[in-house]
Amino acid sequence: MGLYTYDSSDIPKSERISKLVENLYAKMPEIESARAVLITESYKQTENEPMIIRRAKAFRHILENIPIVIRDLELIVGSTTIAPRGCQTYPEFSYEWLEEEFDTVEKRSADPFYISDKTKAELKEANAYWKGKTTSELATAYMEPETLLAMEHNMFTPGNYFYNGVGHVTVKYGEVLEIGFAGIRQKAEAEMASLCLADGDYQKRSRFLEAVIISCDAVITYARRYARLALKEAEQCTDTARKKELLGIAQNCANVPEKGASGFYEACQSFWFVQQLLQIESSGHSISPGRFDQYMYPYYKKDLEAGKITRGFAQELMDCIWVKLNDLNKCRDAASAEGFAGYSLFQNLIAGGQNKDGIDVTNDLSFMSIQASMHVFLPQPSLSVRVWNGTPHEFLVKAAELTRTGIGLPAYYNDEVIIPSLISRGLTLEDARDYNIIGCVEPQKAGKTEGWHDAAFFNMCRPLELVFGNGMDKGSQVGPKTGKVEDMRTFEEFYQAYKIQMDYAIKLLVNADNAIDMAHAERCPLPFLSSMVDDCMKRGKSVQEGGAVYNFTGPQGFGVANMADALYAVKKLVYDEKKISMKELKDMLALNYGKGLAEEDMVSMAADVAAGMKSAGQAVGEREIAAILKSIAAISEAPEVKEKGERILKLIDEVPKFGNDIAEVDAFARDVAYTYTKPLQNYKNPRGGIFQAGLYPVSANVPLGAQTGATPDGRLAHTPVADGVSPSAGKDINGPTAAANSVSRLDHYIASNGTLFNQKFHPSALSGRSGLENFVGLIRSYFDQKGSHMQFNVVSRETLLDAQKHPEQYKHLVVRVAGYSALFTTLSKSLQDDIIRRTEQGF
Repeated sequence: MGLYTYDSSDIPKSERISKLVENLYAKMPEIESARAVLITESYKQTENEPMIIRRAKAFRHILENIPIVIRDLELIVGSTTIAPRGCQTYPEFSYEWLEEEFDTVEKRSADPFYISDKTKAELKEANAYWKGKTTSELATAYMEPETLLAMEHNMFTPGNYFYNGVGHVTVKYGEVLEIGFAGIRQKAEAEMASLCLADGDYQKRSRFLEAVIISCDAVITYARRYARLALKEAEQCTDTARKKELLGIAQNCANVPEKGASGFYEACQSFWFVQQLLQIESSGHSISPGRFDQYMYPYYKKDLEAGKITRGFAQELMDCIWVKLNDLNKCRDAASAEGFAGYSLFQNLIAGGQNKDGIDVTNDLSFMSIQASMHVFLPQPSLSVRVWNGTPHEFLVKAAELTRTGIGLPAYYNDEVIIPSLISRGLTLEDARDYNIIGCVEPQKAGKTEGWHDAAFFNMCRPLELVFGNGMDKGSQVGPKTGKVEDMRTFEEFYQAYKIQMDYAIKLLVNADNAIDMAHAERCPLPFLSSMVDDCMKRGKSVQEGGAVYNFTGPQGFGVANMADALYAVKKLVYDEKKISMKELKDMLALNYGKGLAEEDMVSMAADVAAGMKSAGQAVGEREIAAILKSIAAISEAPEVKEKGERILKLIDEVPKFGNDIAEVDAFARDVAYTYTKPLQNYKNPRGGIFQAGLYPVSANVPLGAQTGATPDGRLAHTPVADGVSPSAGKDINGPTAAANSVSRLDHYIASNGTLFNQKFHPSALSGRSGLENFVGLIRSYFDQKGSHMQFNVVSRETLLDAQKHPEQYKHLVVRVAGYSALFTTLSKSLQDDIIRRTEQGF
């Protein structure tokens, strides 16, 4: 039985929301320079002060001077840029990549941005100050040469935090709503008063608390600027209704977030200021609202019972917040944009689930969160729902109705797996029960955690390539020498070589992440963020320095299905049945199964041959390289190579694949996943926490697959790697239940940074009440078997293909990409193709 009663009835959409959405998407997103100019001005004035103070003063200078705007029809105000969906830049993390892309960022395939010549000039002038001062430069200095070599060869990429802020956090929104920043300021002052100036850490702690106080004052000043702007616009407004709205906005901004919220409208405005200003302080994404339906509910309930608000107006306010969440934006480098395509900031908002006492707390706002996503029909927030055996059935049906629209929302999470997995990582039972999801699929306790989720992308296929190359890649010794594969007499020997390559690459990944972690602590501590995370004020240090109660680093591995299918094929075809020799397989992988070689493949092969010749004492010059390339080209085009490639691909295709409810194959996949998840948990980060594995790719399985050669599962070179823990596209041929049964047999508990399971259904599968009931039954069944997460696309292949041909007719088509949804037409073609390739299921 749940704690609350709730109203599951639909609430009509207001006309305002459609107009706000239309205005938001009227133009291409634009890069602005105001923040970069202002932070540079501040840093120049504070060069001899402690870094934490410099950060706070820079934050204050930005909030006192950055241009502000109230958009037409807005009820919730606060915008990071003047242009809708625009973005600021953050030169303290990195800037050179953007200058290099000034002339291409508007035309690139993933997430293009307009940038004016004036903005380019202003950014160039501001950026000049930051040479040698960025977090990315310091992180590079902390990395070992072999780590940089592995990154150069695309073994993994920590680019997310290498070039940007961290984000990936949920703060104590509830505390801000309750006591405001005046209250948080008082807490900092009380901590300051308790310090003894003779203590050994007094200087660090006192300066941190001073930075918190400066940050709180800066936010209050910023809100008052909006109060004055709203009053000014109200004075000039001739529309009586809009004038009243502007006066209400002015009153809200005068009260919050300085003071605690007195009602639901003020709570909505206070929430938004926190969400927006966290983004101004740092360029980190996945700043997630968390359990919005829980911390907002007391204000809603109080106003509703007092007759101060109607469900309709409360819904309209929530819809306005949903629109604002799509106004925030971020520009990434071109390579990262491919991995995060769709202008997504991964702001995960979760509804439903249980409280710290184990009682279901689904309420009105849980249902209204789903309704808001139906009304706004945009990718943000990345809506999620928590599911357990106490979840009301009608709540899941309501969620399924949203899924049926094709928006790719919500994602579904299993309390029965996530809570014990968090307890195993050191969380208390009460904190684990109160988890929310960050970004894509990463669970954590809000307001107590610095989780460093998405710390790196690790492609599990690349170490297998090193096994076949004896650690060599493109003429360089990237991994350890594990022996020639032709000499490996047993599958166990071959599998052990893969584990050795994995262990080595994981160790380098840890080195990279820890180097970046240290750079952020030294150069970009975040006092505003830290003011809303326990126990930073008591410890007197920022989250970047280890101030949070719980500290983790969570890099994600992907390609589990490819590796399971590949290694199983090697076991069966090479060692058990001896239908292929290891030499034949190695040659076919190098030659892409006779399907043609890209120029980069031939250059790579030539580099490996040349390296072998040099080690044998032979001279290798330009003439020899040209001859090697000519020979490789001739071999790759030979008819006998194409014929042999077809024969071997047919044999591979006949080997059972992960995703079809075959116990032996699924057990094998579970063990393969352990090659990533188990070694990783042995390492610690600079904040005193541990590494924990995630198994999800965002959308990096496409661009990083493009950097990967052919694999023994029959996957051709430069094609996408399987996403998350999902079966390889097109290989799960026994229906959705069989695929779910297979995925549930992986160990989701050990992958405590989250797992991602994608499925795609034809719209007819969810038609009518029976379709919804079947769908809910699938989720319940998968979760009963201890799967952790499910998400869905409900769209036909024909619709997606037509949208590729006629994008102008599908401007509002939203699809599930990986752990997030995005407008289909904003995605790169390679990512669109990957979504189309996924198996289309039906009941």
